[in-house]
Amino acid sequence: MGVKTITRADLAEAVYRRLGLSRTESAAMVETVLTEICEAIVSGETVKLSSFGSFMVRDKGLRVGRNPKTGREVPIPPRRVTVFKPSNIMKQRINDGLAQREVADADAAE
Repeated sequence: MGVKTITRADLAEAVYRRLGLSRTESAAMVETVLTEICEAIVSGETVKLSSFGSFMVRDKGLRVGRNPKTGREVPIPPRRVTVFKPSNIMKQRINDGLAQREVADADAAE
């Protein structure tokens, strides 16, 4: 089973269908929400979306890596990374979906 990727256009289409806004308004709404989230993350804020999860920035320090071709040690400079931590509700929804899929797959195999 292939995994579907949800795009901005897909989100805007969902807003259009569920809320009855125009397609232009729906796209603008999605863009505004994503822009606000991005700006907050870039400025170092944690973005916490209830029942969904939290986006945060973590600093990774200098570390030593290894060039796989030569085996030589190479310094990896410090950097900032974005981390997503799903809420407990989201984790439960994901696990419930997995359990339902496993039951459906078992029924289909019989």
